[in-house]
Amino acid sequence: MLKSKQLLQQFSKEYAKFTPNNFKLKRALVVTKLSRYEFEQLRHPELSPDQLQQKLRDRGTDVEMVLYLHKVHKDFERRVVQSFQDVGCEVKLSSRSSLSKDVMSWADVIVPVGGDGTFLLSAGRASPLFALSQQKTPIVGFNSDPLHSEGRLMLPKHYSDNPADAVSRIKSGDFKWMHRSRVRTTMLGSNGKIPESTDLFRHTEVKMEQVTTAPEMLDQDMAYKYKAKMKRILPYLALNEVFIGEHLSARVSHLQLVLDHQDVVNKTKCSGLCVSTGTGSTSWHTSINRITSRDVDDLLCSLPNSSSEDVKLMRRNAEEIAQRYNQGLLFAPDDPRLCYSIREQICVGVWPSPKTFKERDFVQTVFVKSHCIDANLVIDGSISFPFNDGAKALLEVHPEDALLTIALD
Repeated sequence: MLKSKQLLQQFSKEYAKFTPNNFKLKRALVVTKLSRYEFEQLRHPELSPDQLQQKLRDRGTDVEMVLYLHKVHKDFERRVVQSFQDVGCEVKLSSRSSLSKDVMSWADVIVPVGGDGTFLLSAGRASPLFALSQQKTPIVGFNSDPLHSEGRLMLPKHYSDNPADAVSRIKSGDFKWMHRSRVRTTMLGSNGKIPESTDLFRHTEVKMEQVTTAPEMLDQDMAYKYKAKMKRILPYLALNEVFIGEHLSARVSHLQLVLDHQDVVNKTKCSGLCVSTGTGSTSWHTSINRITSRDVDDLLCSLPNSSSEDVKLMRRNAEEIAQRYNQGLLFAPDDPRLCYSIREQICVGVWPSPKTFKERDFVQTVFVKSHCIDANLVIDGSISFPFNDGAKALLEVHPEDALLTIALD
């Protein structure tokens, strides 16, 4: 961990000259979310607006609310665009489908407007592995509808009321840089091929663009340890998490894990594996591991002295205990460690193996081998790769992969 922190500090020093005061904002790329209404339009391109609205009503959809939320987002999007133009910026708009490495490299700043999903999509394309460039393009996100979206990755919600204030501060250098660690995924195998990926955001079997990253030979020790010859880095970095599990959620996922290149092979049957960053610790990681006040109360009631005054006092504070526990699940966005979580691990008979295998822990690296039937490796809930029996992947954090974001208080 110390070595990783030193590397991150060294990496930060290299960008010391890229201070907020030296940041030159001339070109802004605004990435727009796909609203529910736009999604339905893409699903039914043959329908006129009136026909589409009638189809949605027949389905029981609140069409007026769908149209209202679409208008809220588009109105806010125009305000953000105007705010950048007012400070002399050239602005381009990009949708999910038109977000390419060429338009990303044009921008001085990438501005997702929407919710966390739009931010994660933009971050995935801001990967130097995707762009085949070492250019660091910062990201700053605006929450277009804070009443209906938490937007943890976006600027504080008060900037949704006044985006011009945020843009003015960015233009003048009145902000701070934040480096967010990301997960690099390397596929191991015999030929270095990358399986085709699927864009889950479009809710269709649309293949992602295949970016060329060269296969490399594994060194002798790694080749022997993991029974593979070649490695190939996936072009997408995970800002929140990498999930591995069966496509059908009702089917058990059978996985083998090696933690921190140790000599122990951990075997588990579960509902999937989630490997999270500090940024992702507020998201799926917490959802998997959080406890409720009911959990605390049930645990206290199971104690032999459950009728004692001390236990009764703790039961009255069950909500506070649960909140403190859940808060402890979070870790810093720039933390160089990963935290893996095994979902619903089977703990009967011979499983897991060995019995000392923890269902959650901090690590530097995770090697995963699949014994699944129809599984996927999913990056930030949006980009999916097949990960079936025999597939192997190494998950790790590299300081140079950190996402550069703009932070305002």
